[in-house]
Amino acid sequence: MICFYRKNMKILLAQPRGFCAGVDRAIAIVERALAVHGVPIYVRHEIVHNKHVVNSLREKGSIFVNEIDEVPDGSVLVFSAHGVPKAVEEKARARDLTIYDATCPLVTKVHMEVIKMHKQGYRIIMIGHAGHPEVEGTVGQVDSEINVIEKPAQVWDLEVENPEKVAYVSQTTISYDDAKGLIQELKKRFPLVAEPKKADICYATQNRQDAVKELARRVDLVLVVGSKSSSNSNRLREVAEGAGTKAYLLDDAGEINPDWFKGIERVGITAGASAPEILVDEIVEKLKTLGADEVETMAGQQEDVKFPLPKGLWKKDLENARDNQK
Repeated sequence: MICFYRKNMKILLAQPRGFCAGVDRAIAIVERALAVHGVPIYVRHEIVHNKHVVNSLREKGSIFVNEIDEVPDGSVLVFSAHGVPKAVEEKARARDLTIYDATCPLVTKVHMEVIKMHKQGYRIIMIGHAGHPEVEGTVGQVDSEINVIEKPAQVWDLEVENPEKVAYVSQTTISYDDAKGLIQELKKRFPLVAEPKKADICYATQNRQDAVKELARRVDLVLVVGSKSSSNSNRLREVAEGAGTKAYLLDDAGEINPDWFKGIERVGITAGASAPEILVDEIVEKLKTLGADEVETMAGQQEDVKFPLPKGLWKKDLENARDNQK
């Protein structure tokens, strides 16, 4: 079959895109732990939801496990960026393990909100995707029931003993528009619902969703670089399609289907917060073989947020480890 691609196809890159501060920190924690302690390093669940990142860290000596019981005594263990339930953390800390917590600080903020709301006697509702590791970690911060909702109709199915003592929190990587609709529905049913002092959806999620909305308005097709397991990457695809533009979620250039670009003049590319920039570069190069001859980066929100590494993985710890290896 002969495919006809449009010559002079233009690529527009969203800004911002790709790694956020929480992902940068999580990957740096694993890499620094490997440098300080040597191989192997154990990581509970995928450090971030991107198969290329996980495979790269596995090649460097990381072992990814589902349960703490899989980690031998005396080992180094890293909690993923999504956070862990309190029971998992307590079980791990009761063991002979060196532990580093790579939970994104913005997820930890939600954990603190849940604990505070619980102490104040609120029935807590979480806006998010049931089964996602971040949601499981947040729900597991307290020993009382937390209802997870992701559709407006679920608000009216909730059975609440005291409608005047209800509070909500949100998963940090959900769609802002979806969360907004659910919050409005919660306020209709529970006019006195307590809410976080500051919105839970993280700055990086919001910035990337705002950017892809603008991107979708200016192109004929959007490519979202990210793994299928990545919540924020899936939301970017949904936001693009919600703006009226066809969008595909793909892990890398190897998943590109040339038929997507028949008659396409302008292609937009963004990347989820856990997707490395090198994957975007490879997709751009692939599109050049299909007729793209111009690449432009959109103006957008500049991000300068940085989160520090935990104690034990500071620069002086790395220097001490290197001195001991001499």
